[in-house]
Amino acid sequence: MIKIAPSILSADLARLGEEVEEIRAAGANYVHFDVMDGAFVPNISMGIPVLKSLRKATDMFLDAHLMVDRPGRYVEQFCKAGADLVNVHVEADSPENIAAALEKIRDCGKKTGVTLKPGTPAEAILPFLDQVDLVLVMTVEPGFGGQRFMADMLPKIRTIRDWIRVRGLCCELEVDGGVDAETAPLCVRAGANVLVAGSAVFGKKDRAAAVRMLREAEI
Repeated sequence: MIKIAPSILSADLARLGEEVEEIRAAGANYVHFDVMDGAFVPNISMGIPVLKSLRKATDMFLDAHLMVDRPGRYVEQFCKAGADLVNVHVEADSPENIAAALEKIRDCGKKTGVTLKPGTPAEAILPFLDQVDLVLVMTVEPGFGGQRFMADMLPKIRTIRDWIRVRGLCCELEVDGGVDAETAPLCVRAGANVLVAGSAVFGKKDRAAAVRMLREAEI
């Protein structure tokens, strides 16, 4: 089944608890929680206090995407704040430190993820592929919502899906950036099974119809 993970960057933060309840009722699977530090990416977003508050408001699966420099400094705090999965960028530190960050997440009893920017080759995830529960392929440059989908990332998605299949791994493959009713089928056909969508869900009055339209990409 295709899983839908609306990004709360596109939600009305003044009523975040209600917004998340609405997407839960609409059939979304995950809440995609984007964290930006203004250093690793040129923008700043919400952090640990917001995640902790949101955890009290929902039992939905919280997918924390850390777009931060040297994420190992923070992963334990995000786990304790209530994230179900903590996802770190392979570009954000040395391979040794990224591996250590993933180990910290596992020690907290949480699921692990690694993310690739558009300019990072698929091979960069190979040292971590056997250790993670999810790989995220960015189909826009991280840092801002509303960007156009980069179709040239589809071969990267296919390559990673092939590696997951050949190795027999139970690893989800997530796509984030410009995902909507038109691009979702492209992602699914390439091998993605988790679709992050911002305005394609939160920007619609009928959230249930929006989620359903994205999920129909698996047909």
